[in-house]
Amino acid sequence: MTRRIVRTISQLAAAALVAFLIIFFLDRNFRLLPNAVHEYMPQHHHGSVVTDITITTCSTINLFSSCKLDPETWHRVEKNLYLDKSWVSSAYVHVQRKKEEDLTSDDKVVIGVTVGRIDPSTGAKGHANEKWESRSAGLWVLRSSKATASDSKKAVTAVDILFGDDAVEARDGWELQNTPLLLAVGTDIPSAHITVRQGTQADPIRPQPRVNDNGKFKIMQLADLHLSTGVGHCRDAVPDEYEGGACMADLRTLDFVSKLLDDEKPDLVVLSGDQVNGDTAPDAQSAIFKYAQLLIKRKIPYVSIFGNHDDEGSLPRPGQMAMIEQLPYSLSVAGPDDIDGVGNYYIEVLAQGTSKHSALTVYLLDSHSYSPDERQWSGYDWIKKNQIDWFRQTSEGLKKKHKEYTHIHMDIAFIHIPLPEYRDVDSPYVGEWREGVTAPKYNSGFRDALVEQGVVMVSCGHDHANEYCMLSSNAESKKPELWMCYGGGAGFGGYGGYGNFVRRVRFFDIDMNEARITTYKRLEYGDTASRIDQQIIVDGGNVKAAREHN
Repeated sequence: MTRRIVRTISQLAAAALVAFLIIFFLDRNFRLLPNAVHEYMPQHHHGSVVTDITITTCSTINLFSSCKLDPETWHRVEKNLYLDKSWVSSAYVHVQRKKEEDLTSDDKVVIGVTVGRIDPSTGAKGHANEKWESRSAGLWVLRSSKATASDSKKAVTAVDILFGDDAVEARDGWELQNTPLLLAVGTDIPSAHITVRQGTQADPIRPQPRVNDNGKFKIMQLADLHLSTGVGHCRDAVPDEYEGGACMADLRTLDFVSKLLDDEKPDLVVLSGDQVNGDTAPDAQSAIFKYAQLLIKRKIPYVSIFGNHDDEGSLPRPGQMAMIEQLPYSLSVAGPDDIDGVGNYYIEVLAQGTSKHSALTVYLLDSHSYSPDERQWSGYDWIKKNQIDWFRQTSEGLKKKHKEYTHIHMDIAFIHIPLPEYRDVDSPYVGEWREGVTAPKYNSGFRDALVEQGVVMVSCGHDHANEYCMLSSNAESKKPELWMCYGGGAGFGGYGGYGNFVRRVRFFDIDMNEARITTYKRLEYGDTASRIDQQIIVDGGNVKAAREHN
């Protein structure tokens, strides 16, 4: 009896599977199902599909020109193709889109986009017998009226614009047109490239950081990349050239970062602020994608916080973080809405193997930008009381869980603007102190909160030419309490100088077997192979005393 029931169930399951596959195949090729049923099929696009794309150009000289279309029909991509750099001209991409269930027999779905001066259907391999429609600025659109077009993986579901000859796409499922839109622009305006997503939006990959099987975990801190929209211009470069020609800031910066990624093979990258050079990045998205693409293609998880320059261009911090959160391998989050700043959060690095226990906690906090009270506390902003309260509460709430780890758990932190204690001339340090410490003049007490919660190391950026680690000790007992490090400026789009400062990157080599943290720097020029100022700052989970003062 039992055997008969099992056999019947198996037969029904097999029949149901066959029926589903037949329905799936027929619907995919002939769209037989009504919309109410079709929307539950796997091939259904749950967002919108693009039915047309066009470009409008307008001029302040021609009063009859307009860059606006009917908002009921067209969605405008809010990026001026001239980046607001032209005195008279503006241009915008407009997209017509519909939900799949709202498509009529008169609608066509965009299944191809390209840019060029010649009709793609004339002589181009793979495009014969296709009816491409011409738009302005060299844009060509391929549309299909087939009932199944909206289900195709070729169906365009989103359109965007990126800028610069060095523009790259960092999002899964998107394809950038390498040929720029054909606009009458000068060399001072970065080229505009259309990029489209075809098919359904993919969920971003978010790997869980984990200590390697050998008990090691390496963090690479990228401080002050200062990337631009376009290749950028080098500042205080040593030497002042790039591959025998003019020094192009972003190309040289990213080449330096790429070499270190391949050489050091970090397990996590911390971007500690000023990734974007606001003044030279009218499109922050194009700058962000350049560093993100390097990490994504190497499958390296990364976290980021903001500096004082990131949001000086086109996109405020909330907008940037919302975009970064959706990139593959990004572990960045905006953090709580009810405390100051964007990007107050932490990540857990799990122990090796299949352990569910945290071995290392990395705290990241927004140190803001410029002082909100310039009259009394001129200069830079400080970490606010509600951020410190959040940090304390979060740390206290994690302690019980962290005790489940069978080895010594450690906590570290990253910020952008240094703490006031970084300017303590009586504290020992290792590395070079080249410039004045531009920490906030108001001390909100975050250093003491870090020590109270057992954080063993904090590292910042901001002062590019400073690249020391300073030991902060108890004022009475002189017991070592906290190492405070600088990452050292990595980007050529930011200032250097101070006696021919060479760009560099700091690493933290963490050995959880010994609860030991070793830090060192790598140079972009000169002695590029050595580990500069290598030192053990934590051993046995305890802050280690400094070696001889510089």
